[in-house]
Amino acid sequence: YTRGTVTAFAPFDARADAEALRKAMKGMGTDEETVLKILTSRNNAQRQEIASAFKTLFGRDLVDDLKSELTGKFETLMVSLMRPTYIFDAHALKHAIKGAGTNEKVLTEILASRTPTEVQSIKQVYLQEYEANLEDKITGETSGYFQRLLVVLLQANRDPDGRVDEGLVEQDAQVLFRAGELKWGTDEEKFITILGTRSVSHLRRVFDKYMTISGFQIEETIDRETSGDLEKLLLAVVKCIRSVPAYFAETLYYSMKGAGTDDDTLIRVMVSRSEIDLWDIRQEFRKNFAKSLYQMIQKDTSGDYRKALLLLCGGDDE
Repeated sequence: YTRGTVTAFAPFDARADAEALRKAMKGMGTDEETVLKILTSRNNAQRQEIASAFKTLFGRDLVDDLKSELTGKFETLMVSLMRPTYIFDAHALKHAIKGAGTNEKVLTEILASRTPTEVQSIKQVYLQEYEANLEDKITGETSGYFQRLLVVLLQANRDPDGRVDEGLVEQDAQVLFRAGELKWGTDEEKFITILGTRSVSHLRRVFDKYMTISGFQIEETIDRETSGDLEKLLLAVVKCIRSVPAYFAETLYYSMKGAGTDDDTLIRVMVSRSEIDLWDIRQEFRKNFAKSLYQMIQKDTSGDYRKALLLLCGGDDE
């Protein structure tokens, strides 16, 4: 059961798709429309089958052909759609921690929003693909409490959802209150342990209880008491505990709001959530930002890039 906008296409014929793609990219000029229509309407597993058929039939690498025939943001989007799911996340993380300067935004977005099972898979794929340990790479490029919370999230040991113990909820809420509001200097470690290890349903109750005890939303305390990368990561974790689709709706909104578009974020979220919860993200977007995701993409992008994003979006929510 998926809340994605992209699902398996039927009837599916990998060879026919491979042939259509080859024809679209052969000779002078490229038929971008065919490329984007096929790749946005097949799910990831089917795209991998098309790539395999493409190699079998023509002895060519589909991704290499896409890279040589397409350009700009449209190329980035099509190549992103071709990456197997966990390789997609592993690749994004690898590029976030390589070379000069770390892209903390990408580390934050991926590690705050993925489930423990997804994080385990990303770590395995990272090791296979890059012959390196993701945790070592991240600790090498980050520091302080920001690093510690990332390491906690990378352990992927969050308690599974089960019966919520109200006594423990009260206790955690009190600990957070004492660590945050009551004390000069926040006890960051308490925040990290509780936010990084307790179950989702437990934490949702803790946030309610925290509000009752302190008169503040936990986000307000984090905002006041912490700063920089740690603050952004704590807020992302809290938002994802409350609602992953709402977190991504906000992420998409801010990637397009104001002057200029953060295309890397827009592409990353649209591709990575298209088969998981993009439908729910659309609902949250409509509810929280008084316009639809579709309308915002339409206004903020252009050309084949826009066409492909709108197809991934899968519809307008008037």
